[in-house]
Amino acid sequence: MLNANLSQTLNVSTEQTYAGLLGRILFTTLTGMPCCLFLLINGIMLFTLRSKAVFRETSRYILLYNLLFADTFMLALSQLLYIMAACRLITTYPVCGVITLLTILTNEISPLTLVVMCLERYVAVCYPLRHATIITVRNTAGAIVVVWAFSSLNVLIRVLLLLDFPFEDLDSLQMTEICSLIAVSIGPMSDIYDKAYTGFVFVSAGVTVTCSYIGVMVAATSASTDKASARKGRNTLLLHLVQLGLSLLSTMHSSMIVSLSTTLPTSQIIRIRSIFYVFIYVLPRCLSSLIYGLRDQTIRPVLMYYLCCRLPKFQ
Repeated sequence: MLNANLSQTLNVSTEQTYAGLLGRILFTTLTGMPCCLFLLINGIMLFTLRSKAVFRETSRYILLYNLLFADTFMLALSQLLYIMAACRLITTYPVCGVITLLTILTNEISPLTLVVMCLERYVAVCYPLRHATIITVRNTAGAIVVVWAFSSLNVLIRVLLLLDFPFEDLDSLQMTEICSLIAVSIGPMSDIYDKAYTGFVFVSAGVTVTCSYIGVMVAATSASTDKASARKGRNTLLLHLVQLGLSLLSTMHSSMIVSLSTTLPTSQIIRIRSIFYVFIYVLPRCLSSLIYGLRDQTIRPVLMYYLCCRLPKFQ
């Protein structure tokens, strides 16, 4: 009788384990497929932006390439971390630190590049006669260098904060939990700096984009302004504002997960993190390709040409 009960208990436990594993695999596949799809689309978009001289020599397309490059790299790193978490792969602190710091670097590039793109549209609409002299390829390259330097400085400060942790007191550099930003945010100073930097970027970028949008709206009422250009610039800035909000929301992802983890069980936190991953990390990184790939009359035919594998009707 005891053996029968024990056997029944083991069978139920095995079935529950199998069902949990099957559910995790199915959920991981469903959430990972959009990421892989848009990685492919972003890759084709990047190739498209390097395929013709007009894209390589126009400031807004150069900025778009920088945005897409950072988004694609960020998407690939996020998918790597997501697969590691889904498979319960435990790594070492140095490996996790490198992956998360690269993720932070590319994640910060997006909102800053969007700010520069909004300023470029503001100059194009409000100062059309001076646009060619202000927004040059050289000045655009300089702005991109500043964006990467500012983001790299943020990563460097985070590395210096990590150095204060007494790693020599650890028995092993092997981590005891899944690699994530939360796992390597050691000490209260890291948390304080993360919140301060996120707040600074959020407020600065939000104010800049909002002021650019208001400036374009005011310019649209002027009799000397091209109405079609002003309307197109206003719509582009509005889309950038949505992108910026989603991108900055991803910088608060860790704080939201930490807050929820104090009230919800681990199983629900894992599902919420997966949903956040799709809507906060994947979706904002896909909007650039969709917005410019479908709206821009110069990019769309070339992008469709490559998406359709160079079919004769697109030649």
